[in-house]
Amino acid sequence: MQMNVVRTADGSSTLYVAELNEHYHSIYGAVRESSHVFIACGLMSLPAGMHTVRIFEMGFGTGLNAFLTYYHAIGGDKEIRYTAVDAFPIGQDDISQLNYPGYLGYPDAGEVYQRITGSIWGEPVDIGSHFSLLKIVARIEEYDFHDFYDLVYYDAFSPEVQPECWEPEIFFRIHQHMNPGGILVTYSSKGAVRRALTQAGFIVEKLPGPPGKREILRGKTGKSRNDVV
Repeated sequence: MQMNVVRTADGSSTLYVAELNEHYHSIYGAVRESSHVFIACGLMSLPAGMHTVRIFEMGFGTGLNAFLTYYHAIGGDKEIRYTAVDAFPIGQDDISQLNYPGYLGYPDAGEVYQRITGSIWGEPVDIGSHFSLLKIVARIEEYDFHDFYDLVYYDAFSPEVQPECWEPEIFFRIHQHMNPGGILVTYSSKGAVRRALTQAGFIVEKLPGPPGKREILRGKTGKSRNDVV
């Protein structure tokens, strides 16, 4: 697919896919959206005493969510084990045009972003002492889960563009592979998505969204294994 770099309202960039008429991130702010939805409402909502955090991301895309997670975890006591699935990985030529390392401004940001986005798909890699990453090329509707997760970033293209990625059966399988007290966050607040999450067993709440979006959804699992499986 042909992709064009677009500068969003907060100064960070994203990619636009003309064929789908879809952006990878909000035009109101790519970093702002990811920070709000996945970091503030997801990662930062986990119990403070949780040392090892297993994260599953649906829709690795530009790697922005993993990139932000790396830096939000680096100063704390959390060890991140990050698994990401994407059916159509973005090429490095497109990735290299994004301005996230310079935007965040950390001295090693360029190197870290390169390790995250440039690592070989299908092979686990240590990005840092506190962050391991496994990227897998797969369709979520066909993916066979092999682990249990504490946090899920659900970041597929919109239900209008990828309706097959928002079916109740997918959320049911994810729910079955989450630890007690687990959290799923997504930028979508569609009624059909909320109903699919509820049908799958999540306790769903609406939260205020980032600029340009009124609400987002967060689903939580039960407190015991019997409540999850």
